[in-house]
Amino acid sequence: MPVERERGLPDRDAHLCVGHALLSLRPGRWVGIAASLHDDTSADLDAALQRFLDREQALLDRARPSLQIPPNPPLPKGGGEAGGISPPDWIEQLALAADSFLFARPLPDWPDGESVIAGYPWFGDWGRDTMIALPGLTLATGRLDSARRILLTFARFVDQGMLPNVFPGAGETPDYNTVDAGLWYFEAWRAYLAASNDWPVLAEVFPVLAGMIDWHVRGTRYRIGMDATDGLIHAGAPGVQLTWMDAKVGDWVVTPRIGKPVEINALWYNALMIMADFAERLGQPSVPYAELAAKARQGFQRFVRSNGAGLFDVLDGPASDDPTSRPNQIFAVSLPHSPLDPEIQQAVVRVCGRELLTSYGLRSLAPGHPDYRPRYLGGVWERDGGYHQGPVWVWLLGHYALAEYRVHGDAAAAQARLQPIRDHLLDAGLGTVSEILDGAPPHVPRGAPAQAWSVACVLEAWQRLERLKRQ
Repeated sequence: MPVERERGLPDRDAHLCVGHALLSLRPGRWVGIAASLHDDTSADLDAALQRFLDREQALLDRARPSLQIPPNPPLPKGGGEAGGISPPDWIEQLALAADSFLFARPLPDWPDGESVIAGYPWFGDWGRDTMIALPGLTLATGRLDSARRILLTFARFVDQGMLPNVFPGAGETPDYNTVDAGLWYFEAWRAYLAASNDWPVLAEVFPVLAGMIDWHVRGTRYRIGMDATDGLIHAGAPGVQLTWMDAKVGDWVVTPRIGKPVEINALWYNALMIMADFAERLGQPSVPYAELAAKARQGFQRFVRSNGAGLFDVLDGPASDDPTSRPNQIFAVSLPHSPLDPEIQQAVVRVCGRELLTSYGLRSLAPGHPDYRPRYLGGVWERDGGYHQGPVWVWLLGHYALAEYRVHGDAAAAQARLQPIRDHLLDAGLGTVSEILDGAPPHVPRGAPAQAWSVACVLEAWQRLERLKRQ
């Protein structure tokens, strides 16, 4: 196929299967072919269509209470209909798209296990992607039960304070080459508990979370650990990709980011603040977490560049501090707990908006950088080498919108940032959201045509901003 040839992949095979079907078309009647992996498949197309429509309706019925827009002005007491206004059609479509990424992941000791497919058609379930996508896929769609099962499923795989990067299959060994999946786990728990008030489960999982913090303080795999001098997390080992900018071609780690990455330390501060709150709720000592957070906040000021130029991408790397303008700094503003003062938050949003923002997300590298790749094209080596060197990442759009609201306070304007995704639903994978797009206009969709965190982060940001509009 031409697309496979463009990707530098084999475009011919020997799997041609030819069939012939003659269908008689009749006005007002469904005509088609029924195919299934099961022997007892019904050929009743009308019934199959109705089952499909009923299932979609059930998904929307479950999601609407979480996404519904309240009446404005409020209905008079005792009068009018209950409930609110349905969300826009494209938001409901995102709620439907979210369902395609959730799947059962039964374990020997946890038959109710559940997880998230990171994207179609090439990804399995990844720890990092699952935790980032969880609030949008489950909480924004009213699936609190799924959120709880996913969080408890991954609790069984915490090891040396880390979550696995790629979830293991039956009989396989987990691979823990990620520094951020475990830190996103704290934010996923915070979001779940804020939505569910399921505080009894916190007592069950708190020892696991406390152990994860302890491992990060004293050090774990791949030189991941806290620097006692500034309270920041350092990470990285030659030949290993640990952050979400994780492209690797052969032995070449394209963006190694060894040192103290900015988003890792934003997540670290956020996790410590979350743990201080969790400990207080459970009557556990919260001061140790608060003190670690205070030290990390003070140390985080080292990321601040002079003259309002935003934040360094990595501190204390092999070649000193890295001032490359990348979107990782946006998390220091978008996460619930920010280690930055308001004026620095404004500078971060301003820099990202000026150098990285597009209609569909943030570029992974500013166009003025010599390594910038405007198009995601070529064979495997060329594409993976440019994966985080310019392409637009849609999942970052939601975080930019939340950061913009934080500094400007205009929820409607921040929410409007998400509107272009409505048009994108017709551009690549119909009804869903792509992984990446070209950094240069017209921002052609690339990568996986259906990506969990792309759908989830837009959906979560829309829901949160909608509620903020009504406060």
